[in-house]
Amino acid sequence: MRTIDRVGYIIGGLLLLSGLGHLVVLLVTGGTWMGPLSMRKPMTFGLSFGLTVGAAVWATSFLRIQQGLRTFLLVVFYAASVVEVALITMQAWRGRPSHFNFETPFDSTISMTLAGGGFVLIAVTIAFTVAAFRTVQTRTMQLALRFGFAALLVALAVGAVMIATGVTAVRTGNAELAYTTAGALKPAHAVPMHAILIMPGLAWLLGFTRWPEQTQVLLMRIAAAGYGLLIAGTIVYFAL
Repeated sequence: MRTIDRVGYIIGGLLLLSGLGHLVVLLVTGGTWMGPLSMRKPMTFGLSFGLTVGAAVWATSFLRIQQGLRTFLLVVFYAASVVEVALITMQAWRGRPSHFNFETPFDSTISMTLAGGGFVLIAVTIAFTVAAFRTVQTRTMQLALRFGFAALLVALAVGAVMIATGVTAVRTGNAELAYTTAGALKPAHAVPMHAILIMPGLAWLLGFTRWPEQTQVLLMRIAAAGYGLLIAGTIVYFAL
């Protein structure tokens, strides 16, 4: 295993542990699961980013991409992910909202850093998505990689929309609308996020079967169509 991969799995594991730790805090303290000050936020971000970092390491190992470029992109992805989770966790323990909070210069810096980190993740994911569409693998894995990275890009784009609409609402003096709007978009952000783990994982499992390639490809196409409909339906229902 390459060092960059080992580091990624360690970081992903630590982020997962952070999320699980905050789940324990919620259960032990009986804290609220709702609102921008809830420990639910560092919990969900820790779990989500932990899974995403681990999935990105594994999925990118199948891509046809120069190792130096892959290493650079993964380092940027790791750094942005750690910063996102760390800042959200810090703000939760400070009792301050992490997003859309411009009450003090420090809080403003945190909010804008989180927004900037999201756009860094989008840039890296675009690069990986381009590589996925240039990659020659088994037909099932090829489809899984392309779908997974494209779906991750959709998830991050929805996240960018959440940030943009929330910041606009706050700047116009309606902070409550910012959190309401962002909250409504959470399912549309979450559903496509983990296709990068689910779809390549399915392709990998299909590779252990004795089914002919045509059957495996058909099953992967059905899974992609179903997942795509789920993503589209979630976005239409919650975002429009």
